Amino acid sequence: MTEAAAWDPGQYDRFEAERDRAALDLLVRLPPDLEPRTIWDLGCGTGRHAALLKRRHPEAVVHGLDRDAAMLDQCRARPEAVQWVQSDVSTWAPPGPVDLILANASLHWAPDHTHLFPRLAGHLTGGGVLAVQMPLRATPLHHRIVAQVAADGPWAGRLGEVADPDDPLAPEDYHDLLAPICDEIDIWTTTYLHPLHGPDPVLEWLKGAGLRPHLAALADAPDLSSAFLSRLGEALHDGFPRRPGGAVLLPFPRLFLVARRP
Repeated sequence: MTEAAAWDPGQYDRFEAERDRAALDLLVRLPPDLEPRTIWDLGCGTGRHAALLKRRHPEAVVHGLDRDAAMLDQCRARPEAVQWVQSDVSTWAPPGPVDLILANASLHWAPDHTHLFPRLAGHLTGGGVLAVQMPLRATPLHHRIVAQVAADGPWAGRLGEVADPDDPLAPEDYHDLLAPICDEIDIWTTTYLHPLHGPDPVLEWLKGAGLRPHLAALADAPDLSSAFLSRLGEALHDGFPRRPGGAVLLPFPRLFLVARRP
């Protein structure tokens, strides 16, 4: 990852409570009899959930993996005894079988799910669990607005190289990919309706994650980047009006998967 495309932990955590909701909903669906000895949090971000898992399972060896150095700097400031690793989910392989692989809002950045998901499940121990949460990115209004603005302006030439977001595979496809390896597979989708506050809240939400490729493509043209963000902010303001009480409501769909190896 280039420096221009690096994550901004502070920007990402501006909506910590809203982003955390899906992770906690995933964690409560873990099998109650799971007592993991080895845990990997893939795409651990600022390390909140790896740290939580270490507190929940103090005897386990917990690893938090992320490719971004700034995120890992935040992780290393945490007091929990987690082993922080800088690497890429797409090429990761553990040194041995794993009891719990958690991937919260990370695998949608990785390519080739047809091969990635069976490979991850193949690293599980007997009784081990793969727990995944991913945003559904192509259909929500905010991503449609981003695509429209990106294609219409002096920045269009640069942003034309930024791929439109794809949704993950269909839920049935994930089931079929994992069924030869896992005998318990729970897949579901949820749409959260996040009440956001502050000036330009949807734009600020997107700057934390979804707009990173766009901002990276415009990183050496600050005037163009500013103009793009200004136009996008106006379009998002029109698409997401303030509700009574002052909040902006952001519908955000996500896909969840918990699969267990026999």
